[in-house]
Amino acid sequence: MSSLLESLVRIYSPSTHERAAASHLVGWMNAHGFSAAIDAAGNAVGVRGTGGRTLMLVGHIDTFPGDLPVFVRDGCLYGRGSVDAKGSLCAFAEAAASAAIPEGWRVVVVGTVEEEYATGKGARHLAAQPAPDLCIIGEPSGADRITLGYKGRILIDFTLSRPPAHTARPQPSVPALGVAFWNAVEAWTERENRGVDAYFDRLMPGLRSIHTTTEAYLDTVTLTISIRLPPRWTPEAVDESVRAFAPPDAQLRMYGMERAYRSERTSPLARAMLAAIRARGASPGFVLKTGTCDMNTVGAVWTCPIIAYGPGDSELDHTPDEHLPLDEYARAIETLRYLIEHLPESIG
Repeated sequence: MSSLLESLVRIYSPSTHERAAASHLVGWMNAHGFSAAIDAAGNAVGVRGTGGRTLMLVGHIDTFPGDLPVFVRDGCLYGRGSVDAKGSLCAFAEAAASAAIPEGWRVVVVGTVEEEYATGKGARHLAAQPAPDLCIIGEPSGADRITLGYKGRILIDFTLSRPPAHTARPQPSVPALGVAFWNAVEAWTERENRGVDAYFDRLMPGLRSIHTTTEAYLDTVTLTISIRLPPRWTPEAVDESVRAFAPPDAQLRMYGMERAYRSERTSPLARAMLAAIRARGASPGFVLKTGTCDMNTVGAVWTCPIIAYGPGDSELDHTPDEHLPLDEYARAIETLRYLIEHLPESIG
C-alpha cells in the first residue's frame, strides 16, 4: 500500500487547517524527484520536468469536517479524505513521480486548499496565474471514468426581522414569510425545469437550514438556500430572479457563486485519457457531476482542455463510511502514468 496515501489521510486537514498536510506532501514530493514548495495561498506545489508545455494535476488537500479512524480492511483504506480527494491527489503525485516526463513537457502537481469552503482559496489563486496547456482536476470518478463537467452553484442567506405579532392576528408570522420565500424559490425552479429531464441541465434547489429567534422585541428568521446551476444559468442571472421573491425589508446575501463547467469529450485531453484507460484493458466512460469543485473555478478563467479524474466512489464523499479500494487506486496511478508518458503522441 502507498505510504503517501495512508500517511496523508492520517493527517486531518479540514478546510483552513491544511498546513501540516501540505507540508507533508511537499516533503514527499521533494524526496521523489519534484521541486516542491508551499505557495502564497497555502497550496502544495510540485514540479517535474523543464519543458515549455505544462500538464497541471490539481487535487484538493483539504477535507470535509469530521475526523475518522484510519485503517485498512478488505483491501480498502478507510478515513476522511481517502476518496474526497486525497486519493486523487496522491495518485497524481505517485504517477508523476514514477513517470518518465516527456521532452518538452513539465508536470505540475498541486494540492489546493479550501476547496470544501465556498472561498475556494487555493483554486482562485491558481486561476489568477497563466493557464497550463492541459489540466486534470482530482475528484473521484472511478478509475475507468472521466468527468467532463460540474454544475454551478449559488448560496443564498435570507434574513428577515419584524416586531412580533399576536398569533390571532391575520398577518403571516416572520417564520411563515421565510418559508414562503423558500416555497417561491422552489416553485420558480420547477417552472424553469419544465421539459428538462437530465439532472445536469436542471436547476436543483436545496434548503440547507432555517432558524428563528425572538430577541429585543424582534422576530427573526434566517434561511440558507443552495441552488445547483446548469450551464444555461449564471449565478448572476439567478441572483436577479430570486430577489424578486423576497419581501422588500428582507436581507439577501449571495455568495459561493460558481458557473457550471462542461468540457468536450472530443478534446485532446479527453481522447488521451480514453487511450490511457484502454491501454490497461478497461472500457472507459464519461460522467457529469451535479456538485462543484475546483474545475468550476479554473474553468471560468482558463481556456485549456480540462477534465476531472480520480479513483473512488463519489457517493462516499463526506460520509462516515468514506473508503477507497486500493486496487482501484493502483489502476488510477497506472492510467495517469501512461497519460503522462504518452503526451507527445496524444496531444498535438
